[in-house]
Amino acid sequence: MNFDPRASVLLLPSLAMLLVFICLLLVSPLLVQSFDANASSTSAARALDVLLQDYAYKAFVRPRTGVPYDARVPSNFTGISITAMRLRSGSLRTRGVRMYKEFEIPIGVVEQPYVERLVLVYQNLGNWSLRYYSLPNYTYLAPVLGLLAYDASNLSATNLPELDLRASGDPIKIKFSDVRLAPNGSLPKCVWFDLHGLVKLSNLTSANECSTMQQGHFSIVTESIAPPSPPTRSEGKESNRRTWIIVASVLGGVALLAFLGFLVLWARKCKRRKKMQEMEKAAEVGEALHMTSVGDTKAPSATVTRTQPTLENEYVP
Repeated sequence: MNFDPRASVLLLPSLAMLLVFICLLLVSPLLVQSFDANASSTSAARALDVLLQDYAYKAFVRPRTGVPYDARVPSNFTGISITAMRLRSGSLRTRGVRMYKEFEIPIGVVEQPYVERLVLVYQNLGNWSLRYYSLPNYTYLAPVLGLLAYDASNLSATNLPELDLRASGDPIKIKFSDVRLAPNGSLPKCVWFDLHGLVKLSNLTSANECSTMQQGHFSIVTESIAPPSPPTRSEGKESNRRTWIIVASVLGGVALLAFLGFLVLWARKCKRRKKMQEMEKAAEVGEALHMTSVGDTKAPSATVTRTQPTLENEYVP
């Protein structure tokens, strides 16, 4: 089987691209880890909203419009409180709600898509706030409060999508009643979580009060000043695993580069050897000459002269 050195040279770019692809596969899980963590947290929060909507609707036994009904949550979610209130869309838009728990809803609040009746589900996540709405480098001064709107046409429905509730005039105000004092030197901030994982910080509008133009989850936070806690055993194992992945990918890349370098040198040597063979064949086509070895190669050489020289005075006519 004849080996064409030009094929190896053409193969080098493909091998180099393969090396880059392998390194990206090894390192990409580390690059997207933080994004995966955020996506997982958002998914868990959305699943909680679905569950709380189901239990909030169960509070409507004989519902009356404009009356809040406190609902019960499963025992494994003790610490969370929810309330449901059914309203007419027109009444909400033209009258608002003077006070619904900590929420003051002004005139001009509308929902999309339009429904004749809607339900406002109130959430107080209590000691579950940090679990479902983790905010690195910040400390909660108040529990996370939620206000979500749903269609009220079927009060036995589950897994309903939220309506898009927005204020078209004055903002909705959230007057937090359970707020801890901020540490000296720190500045409290309002935080808003929308339904898609977006987080927005803003200044308080007044003491323990925030405002919003749309529904979501809200709280008051301050920047953390405490030193980070030491990593747990599971976090240490995960860190070691990531370190070994990086080391293995680097060593693998170095080994592959060394192999590529060896392949280049071997291809060049094969090319030179083939060129010498072609020269030897070309020489054999002409007059046969004595070949002598010079190092690792052969070269033609003359053993004797073809004609003997003669002197002029030796010539006899």
